[in-house]
Amino acid sequence: MFKHFITLQWKSFWRSASLSSNIWIKLFMGFWALLLIIMVSFGGMVAFYLIKNKLCQDPLDFINTFLIYWVIFDLVFKYALQKMPVVNIKPLLILPFKKNKIVSFAFGKTVFSFFNIFHAFFFIPFSVALISNDYPVSNVLYWNLGLMAIVYSNNFLNILVNNRDNLVYIIAGIMAILGGLHYFEYFNITEYTAPFFRNIYDNVLIVLFPIILLILFIYLSFTLFAKDLFLDAGLAVKSKDVKTEDLLWLDRFGKTAIFLKNDIKLIKRNKRARSTVLVSIMFLFYGLLFFTGSIETYEGPVWRIFAGIFVSGGFLLSFGQFVPSWDSSYYPLMMSQNIKYKEYLSSKWWLMVIATLLSTILCSAYLYFGWEVYLAILAGAVYNIGVNSHVVLWAGAYIKTPIDLTSNKKAFGDKQAFNTKTLLLTLPKMVLPLILYAIGHYSLGPNAGYALVVLAGIAGFAFKDKVFDIIEKIYREEKYKTIAAYKQKK
Repeated sequence: MFKHFITLQWKSFWRSASLSSNIWIKLFMGFWALLLIIMVSFGGMVAFYLIKNKLCQDPLDFINTFLIYWVIFDLVFKYALQKMPVVNIKPLLILPFKKNKIVSFAFGKTVFSFFNIFHAFFFIPFSVALISNDYPVSNVLYWNLGLMAIVYSNNFLNILVNNRDNLVYIIAGIMAILGGLHYFEYFNITEYTAPFFRNIYDNVLIVLFPIILLILFIYLSFTLFAKDLFLDAGLAVKSKDVKTEDLLWLDRFGKTAIFLKNDIKLIKRNKRARSTVLVSIMFLFYGLLFFTGSIETYEGPVWRIFAGIFVSGGFLLSFGQFVPSWDSSYYPLMMSQNIKYKEYLSSKWWLMVIATLLSTILCSAYLYFGWEVYLAILAGAVYNIGVNSHVVLWAGAYIKTPIDLTSNKKAFGDKQAFNTKTLLLTLPKMVLPLILYAIGHYSLGPNAGYALVVLAGIAGFAFKDKVFDIIEKIYREEKYKTIAAYKQKK
């Protein structure tokens, strides 16, 4: 049975309209996964000796101290990025397949998820170092077994709390508060959690606790999925009453206002869009990594303009990257109407510009760190409006991954839809402003670097009509390929 399911998934991949994108996605993600595995494995090998020789502490106790933060971060990270165990379920329900088999196959896929197995690439080399330094083999195995049970408990807990954003935000908030209290030495949660992880190493009976917890989460998640596996219940599209809104204040934008109103209603009414907006709000705090001096690597001058791009352009980079996929459910109908591409693209452009301006105003709090910091944000905002807004729309012409607004998928989507063209278009978004700033900074000074970035943004704004003509032509060339891709059932 499982072999049959795997065959269906394999055919679905190779018969997909976005096959070329899927292949590039797999190769690109495989490269970064391999790079991460190498880095994590190296970290596991050297962590033991760094802690022992540099910090003069017991490596096992040191790792156990911070495992509570690792557990909570792992849960939040999985919730944000890990795909739910979903196969193309609806067609299978009308075939003679048992529901338990379908759910078992879906859950079985998560067992080999990269989000679960990559932890082993740190803990196995670290455990080898423990054993080679006369730590008992049996105790190290107990410890690894307990950690493995915790990792997979997070996996199935993630399934249980799926679509419960408030709960995960509360968990993330608690983690941030506990971390802050620990950092400022008001309250140290690790004094209470570290002994538990140490007991997993010392006592085999304590290992049973995370194992029992894992079994409980597997049972609950399996029961929940099997219970909702009905076409007329759990998989049915849920409808609810909505209030009509006129948004008359947008009428000043002319015909573009029609699309602007649709986008604002989309954001307010659809969880997927709202989640993406929340991600863009989180980008506002991204500058704290660069402007506070908390991370030595980010203290270089070029990193400031990098932070300025992200802080002011969070909405542009998160919401804008899925244009026109947000409209994929009715894109074929829209293309059959007397609609000018330029009006459609202008509405998206104005939405990103308004969001960038609002982000820049909110970022005025960074004045606390000095005028030079806020200058980097202002320069990044001008570049985002003049250049990146156009590049995002340009890249959108090659993105052919539909978004199902009736499903509650992650803010980052099931996958980042890109291909070689969209990868090349990321260069002017992120690399070009860094190069411009570096040229000005190292030749004439910081102000000259900001000036070059701003001039690039102004030039992009000045040639907006010409650029829009080019983008509109590309959208027309890709029109029927996009429609075909959006019509295909995934």
